[in-house]
Amino acid sequence: VQLQASGGGLVQPGGSLTLSCAASGFTSDYRIIGWFRQAPGKEREGVACISRSDGRTLYAASVRDRFFISRDKEKDTVYLQMDNLKTEDAALYFCAATDAPIISLQDRYYPHWGQGTLVTVSS
Repeated sequence: VQLQASGGGLVQPGGSLTLSCAASGFTSDYRIIGWFRQAPGKEREGVACISRSDGRTLYAASVRDRFFISRDKEKDTVYLQMDNLKTEDAALYFCAATDAPIISLQDRYYPHWGQGTLVTVSS
């Protein structure tokens, strides 16, 4: 199983950025893909997740109505569109996957992790 995250970069407050997570090596169609982030000196937190099969989503309260997660089943890629970015959104963003039958933003449910992509929000 491989997860390849990309799309990070530098953006001004109020700006937008879209992250991508390309998945490969899965033997089942069912999985949950989640986005997590970790800022320096802070614990890793779940941001959003989506079910590949039926599109169910879950968002952290801190990003609801600003971040939007979606998936392209044919490309096996999950996107995280981030709008109205704030300085507190700056972090290393990771995508992760699980085949556990639960929509959750708790990282303990996710056994598969990609490398991070850095998001910097600064003027």
